[in-house]
Amino acid sequence: MDSWSKILDVFFKQAEHWTQEAVKILPSLIVAALVFFVFFFVSGYIQKAFKKVLDRFSDNRSINSIISEAIHILVIAIGLFVALSLLNLDKTVTSLLAGAGVIGIALGFAFQEIASNFISGVFLAFMKPYQVGDYVEVDSGVLGVIHRIDIRTTSLMTFDQIEVLIPNKDMFTKSVKNYTTTPKRRLEIRCGVSYGENLRKVRELVLMTLEKVPHRTEEDDVAVYFENFGDSSINFVAFVWIKYPGDQNYYKAQNEAVIMIKEAFDREGVVIPFPIRTLDFGIKGGSPLNHQIQVLADANSKK
Repeated sequence: MDSWSKILDVFFKQAEHWTQEAVKILPSLIVAALVFFVFFFVSGYIQKAFKKVLDRFSDNRSINSIISEAIHILVIAIGLFVALSLLNLDKTVTSLLAGAGVIGIALGFAFQEIASNFISGVFLAFMKPYQVGDYVEVDSGVLGVIHRIDIRTTSLMTFDQIEVLIPNKDMFTKSVKNYTTTPKRRLEIRCGVSYGENLRKVRELVLMTLEKVPHRTEEDDVAVYFENFGDSSINFVAFVWIKYPGDQNYYKAQNEAVIMIKEAFDREGVVIPFPIRTLDFGIKGGSPLNHQIQVLADANSKK
C-alpha cells in the first residue's frame, strides 16, 4: 500500500504541476491559436487576390493556380511560425526552419531540371514571347505551331502533324524565332539566264512578274540583283516581301514565284541554260579528238 500511495502522490504532484503550467501558458496559447486562425483565414483571400492579378498577366491557368497555391501555403507557414514564437518555442521554430532548409537543398539537387523548367515556365507565362497558335522555330531546328504551354514543357505541332515536347528551359534560354509576331517575311528566288541574254531586260521582266506574287506586301518593292558569272549562266537573286501569318503562305508564294518566272521566260524566249561542259582534246599534253577515235578503232580491229 505504501508503494501505491507514493506512486499516486508523485502522479498528483506532476498533474498539479502540469495544470499550473497549462494555466500559465493558456493566454499565450489562446493568442497563438487566434493568430494562426487569422493567418489561415486571410491566406484564402490573399490566394484569390493573387489569382486574379496573375490571370490578368498570364493566360496559363495551371501556372497561375500553382503560384497562388504556393502563396497560400506560405502565408499559413508564416502564421504557424508566429504562433510558435508566441508560445516561446523559438528553438522549435529554428529547428523547423533548419530542417526545411536542408530538405529544400536536397530537393533542389534532386529535381534541378524540373525546378529549372518550372521557373522558366513561370517567366515565359509572364513575358509571353509566344502564344498558342504561333509559328516558331526553336534553336534545335524544330519548326511548328505552338500547340500547348504546360508547366514543364511547350508542345509544338510540326507540319508533319508530329507533336514535339520541348523543355521550357530550352524555350527560355535558347533562341526562338517567332514568325507570327513579325507580319512579313522575305522570299528569296535564285535563278540563272544564258550569257546571250540582255540582262537589263531580264531584270525588268522578273520585276514585273514577281509584283504579281500572291500575298506580296504592297509597301515593299521587289528587288532583283545579279550575283555572279556561273559555269553556264549569269545568276541572279530576287527578293519579294510577303505577308506571313503562317508557313503555308511562304511555300505557296515560293511555288508561285518559281512558276511565274518560268512561264515569263518561256513567253519571252529567255533561256535558262542547262549545265554545259566543254571537252578540249587539243590542249597541250593531250591529243586531238580524231586521233583518239583512230586509236579506239585500231584497238577494236585487232580484237
